[in-house]
Amino acid sequence: MRRCTGGIFVLSAAYLAVAAASHAQTFTVIKRFNGSNGDNPEAALVQGRDGNLYGTTYNGGINNNGTVFRITSAGAFKTLYKFCANFGGCLDGSGPAAGLVLATDGNFYGITQVGGANSLGVMYKINSKGQYQVIYNFCPLSGCPDGAQPLSGLVQGSDGIFYGTAQDGGANGNFGTVYAITPSGSETTLHSFCQFAGCTDGGFPVSVLVQGADGNLYGSTGTFGANQKGTVFEITPGGGLTTLYSFCALSNCLDGWGLRPGVVAGNDGNFYGVTGFGGGSSNCGPNTGCGTVFKVTPNGVLTTLHTFSSSDGAFPVGLVLGSDGNFYGATSEGGTFNKGVFFEITPAGVFNLLHTFLTGNAATPSSPPVQLTDGNFYGVSSSGSGSIYKLSTGLAPFVKTVPIAAPAKTAVRILGTNLTGATSVTFNGVAAAFTVSATQISTKVPVGATSGPVQVVTPGGTLTSNAAFQVLP
Repeated sequence: MRRCTGGIFVLSAAYLAVAAASHAQTFTVIKRFNGSNGDNPEAALVQGRDGNLYGTTYNGGINNNGTVFRITSAGAFKTLYKFCANFGGCLDGSGPAAGLVLATDGNFYGITQVGGANSLGVMYKINSKGQYQVIYNFCPLSGCPDGAQPLSGLVQGSDGIFYGTAQDGGANGNFGTVYAITPSGSETTLHSFCQFAGCTDGGFPVSVLVQGADGNLYGSTGTFGANQKGTVFEITPGGGLTTLYSFCALSNCLDGWGLRPGVVAGNDGNFYGVTGFGGGSSNCGPNTGCGTVFKVTPNGVLTTLHTFSSSDGAFPVGLVLGSDGNFYGATSEGGTFNKGVFFEITPAGVFNLLHTFLTGNAATPSSPPVQLTDGNFYGVSSSGSGSIYKLSTGLAPFVKTVPIAAPAKTAVRILGTNLTGATSVTFNGVAAAFTVSATQISTKVPVGATSGPVQVVTPGGTLTSNAAFQVLP
């Protein structure tokens, strides 16, 4: 059954005042793009099995159609692929607006907005050596019922299938889709937006999906819905879509509008995200607002955790769950120099401004940061041709799993830093056999394990996963 707009509860602004950071931060620019090695990075980075970071630039490279790159935490950089290597129409794709996802096979998968056999985007696979393959060409049929010009990245579900959204195309006109694609390139359209009068189910999705503990996928649309300002939705792997919340349910859009990369799952079972606009502040222009941070429950009850006011940031670009259970994010504008800020916010809404970006100093963040297993945050900014920055906030190293959910006996990779010499691996207290290298552990979900944290005991101490591992039936 489809649910309409959920309830809303707005926290008092009184206790949401910006607090000074409680621990020291160290900010470093580790790479500046110059056009030839990439230009205009728009998407978040991802950690590979080797402990390095991988990402994309929308433009730049020898053909100025975008790149895929690798960078170490110390800033050693290598361009792995330059798009539009096929000059007969960019058959390999062009304009990768989205980032990469590390799959269970060790390869990275991504999408391009345009290019490919039908000039409306591709899904591709690339490994850490730069070997590249097109997996799927969007819009093989008239009207693009599968979707077209995808802007958001992929997520690999616990079933091994990749899920994503396309901002264009679909069976109901050009309102976008949710799709599923197997690693071998078989595509299924799960939902075409604007099925109803007024597009109450939303339209033009631009978000990365996230899989919840219930196995369903959660995402957002950029517009339409009951109030024409975007939605948060839930969709089953079989395609049953439920609208959880329609934004601008309050006067003057106090709850925000204009969703950015989507929602992220918290350790409490709720979902957290940002709106690029709204929230009631007049400091970012009349009827615009500076954006919000929100929490939404699986039942569609939304709580506004923070409203930006320009001085503490404006136009947020997304969140990431930190290893301490708090959320970290960036804004593209606002702050002392109006070049963006880096912030921390707890699930209860306590907000800390951690860093103010300076003109020419990796200014204007363009996507949410990522936390490497060394405990530090890494992100991209769009000023000039773009930069990659590192922000150390004092958080300790941790481990993360690929995948984050699986049944017993399933192979799992545990990513980390300085893992050599590990003596124990447990899934919520149940020991598992394993093999180890410096940056990854190969293991299987032990029989009898239940959902909970994964812990690795190393000579340097015990490392805990940043998110609970879900043991599936």
